[in-house]
Amino acid sequence: MIRRPKVKSQRMQPHRHNSRHKKHSDLQIKRRLALEYLVHKGAALKRCQLHITGIVQGVGFRPFVYRYALEFQLTGTVLNSAKGVTIELQGTEENLTQFITTLNTTPPPLARIDNIIQTPLPILLSETTFEIIKSDSHEDDDPSSPIGAQVAVSADKSTCQDCLNDMHNPNDRHFGYAFTNCTNCGPRYTIINALPYDRHNTAMADFDMCPECAKAYQNPLDRRYHAQPVSCPVCGPRLSLKTPQGEYIIPNTSNFSTPELSADLAVLTAAADRLHQGQILAIKGLGGFHLICDARNDNAVNTLRLRKQRQAKPLAVMMADIQMAQHYVTGTDAAWQVLSSQERPIVLMNSRAEHDLSLAVAPNLNKLGVFLPYTPLHHLLLGLFKGPLVATSANVSGEPIIINCDELIRHLSHVVDAIVDHNRPIINGCDDSVVQVIQPNMDSPAEVQVLRLARGYAPLSFPLDTPLTQSILAVGAQQKNAIALGFGNNVFLSPHIGDLFSVSAEQYFERTLATFARLYHFAPNLIVHDKHPDYAPSRWAEMHSNSNVELSDTSQCLTVQHHHAHVLSVMAVNQYREPVLGFSFDGTGLGDDGSLWGGEVLLTTLDKAQRLAHFEPIALLGGEQAIKQPVRLLLALLFEQMSLDAVLVLQLPILNNMRPNTLTNLHKIWQNGSALKSSSVGRLFDALACALDLIETTQFEGQAGMAIEAAANRADALALEAISLNLPLDVDQWRSSEMFKQIVALITEKPLTNNRRDAIARAFLHTLGDAICDYAAQYKHLPTALCGGVFQNKYLIEYCLSKLSAQGNKVLSSKQIPINDGGIALGQLWYGIHQNQ
Repeated sequence: MIRRPKVKSQRMQPHRHNSRHKKHSDLQIKRRLALEYLVHKGAALKRCQLHITGIVQGVGFRPFVYRYALEFQLTGTVLNSAKGVTIELQGTEENLTQFITTLNTTPPPLARIDNIIQTPLPILLSETTFEIIKSDSHEDDDPSSPIGAQVAVSADKSTCQDCLNDMHNPNDRHFGYAFTNCTNCGPRYTIINALPYDRHNTAMADFDMCPECAKAYQNPLDRRYHAQPVSCPVCGPRLSLKTPQGEYIIPNTSNFSTPELSADLAVLTAAADRLHQGQILAIKGLGGFHLICDARNDNAVNTLRLRKQRQAKPLAVMMADIQMAQHYVTGTDAAWQVLSSQERPIVLMNSRAEHDLSLAVAPNLNKLGVFLPYTPLHHLLLGLFKGPLVATSANVSGEPIIINCDELIRHLSHVVDAIVDHNRPIINGCDDSVVQVIQPNMDSPAEVQVLRLARGYAPLSFPLDTPLTQSILAVGAQQKNAIALGFGNNVFLSPHIGDLFSVSAEQYFERTLATFARLYHFAPNLIVHDKHPDYAPSRWAEMHSNSNVELSDTSQCLTVQHHHAHVLSVMAVNQYREPVLGFSFDGTGLGDDGSLWGGEVLLTTLDKAQRLAHFEPIALLGGEQAIKQPVRLLLALLFEQMSLDAVLVLQLPILNNMRPNTLTNLHKIWQNGSALKSSSVGRLFDALACALDLIETTQFEGQAGMAIEAAANRADALALEAISLNLPLDVDQWRSSEMFKQIVALITEKPLTNNRRDAIARAFLHTLGDAICDYAAQYKHLPTALCGGVFQNKYLIEYCLSKLSAQGNKVLSSKQIPINDGGIALGQLWYGIHQNQ
């Protein structure tokens, strides 16, 4: 039983603190006397202004400046504005130099300094103190200002160790408190409404601080100084447990008004008990709700899948700590470091052969997406539950994460047995980030590959070498959408928005646009979008380019081809402007010739992409049906090499249940040439998984790639004998149908045992990798970029990176930019930046 500390139950209006009127501390008095002594002795004083941009708000930057100003006996001021942080400093030249050096070399842990502009100022002999003055929220209200806000909004960060210590200390007023935070951790992007980052501009605006919190908030030497979400059980947000219909269970109507910590602990204790009983709960986190259940309970996990209609897609699991995770997954040292980093992403790791998780968590896969608690609420719940929890985003399939309880009740009340809610609003939704660690061999450096850029990493920003002459908006792709902004010296990439196939998803896209326009006072002169005219972002861009005064009266549109944008995204994050050899392999994208591309080798420059080579276009028999029923893709490949009669007698497991007249009709569609064709490598994965009887229908995106990767890993683990395949390059076209003819022969000439299936899957990946590396060997004078969703296949990309390195090819890293369509917006932006420059 957790005992709560005795706290005084009261509320008060926030203390209106003005540091100009604050009494000098003993340290300040000593500094004043020391400065007077320096002046008396004739020491030369200098004064300057520092204007700093980057991630410098909400990260403890002002108290950091204050402490070092005291240490180096400097007078002056520091303040926030939407343009950054402005510091005025006065002292000896030596002390000023030491201060600026310290600022540059050891900024606060969560800060990032992009630029410092230093300007000399006249000396103020009357000044004897250093003060933190009230943020300036008015200097950017002038709509005629040509430059928007210059502050980079920080991503949300997981709970720091100091706050965890407070939560577990019975003598601390934050003991057991689910919203404990400080300037080094806690919510940022998800609670901000406007810049500068001050409490009245956040979701905490309606929470009045108690005297103890106000004291900490006002003390520059306290780590909670101006931590905008600062609160405690007396004055802060509170938990509640509700029925699926939204009726309160805890606290009930008789005790709801009592600000007792015990009520919050009662909510979490009841939640843990319900989880042990096999119930499914919705729990409100930082950027939205999770659906959670006991990851060891087969019935609970299968019930969650049934209710949410999520048949096969793997579910993420939250572990209490590293020690618990080590019982279920294995990984390199680098993977464990990423798992426990302050970003706290979901990390794809290898699952152990034996564990007690439900097999329904990640069916037929050798990987598990695991993550650690990242809020006090999660830490407390996992501490009470003492076991792994499935924690998947609460959303209707294919739609954005749900951020408020009313919406959850409308859409998912049939899925959950209870709701853990709280009364701190989520202003900006933000899903969990998903990453994997790429390391071709133990001697090569490990690299984080981001699959979904969201909580902990996003909004992502970086400075440009030279300022832009216009403001640019890139609206991203149809799937895995994100948006990108460029203005001044800044580039910003939004958190993951998602697939834009529904009205609610498009509304979320527009809300995200509005959020960034509001935060950065942003109005684009140029909008860049995909060449596909029917993509939702393309339609939006064309509709708004010249008609929406909320954006700009003079916005113009540019289009850039999908696969060109993939390569440009890698160039952008490296700020690379010279030609690149790009391998852009994915599911689909409209090509320059009007056909569907997806297996392209592009000689890429800032303004164009020359198609050097590509995979053989294959008919999509039945259009979209071919993606859902990949046997149609397999048949299209076989029809390129075999007669209908030969296909009818093939002893392939996937064909055994097909009626001959179905095959005949599909052959007629192929024969008359009316079907759309695609050069997509992603579709080859679908066809292979189908041929190997790994899948029958595609239940979620990437399913075939995951199954093939798992099979290849098993082949390596068992040291199975290698199988050779030939993928001929006919001038500028890889003949994938010839490779599949060989694959079908391998499947049918001998019984398709599990080992043989795994060996064929590995041979397919090796053959693709060899084709990539052999082609790149002709262009060693150019850096190589591997991009598109196909390169999320860890086995394939590690194979390629190892071989490319061995043969002397330089490869540009995608760094923190998603290698899939989540990075398209940045590539579009890079294209727009370099047009008419």
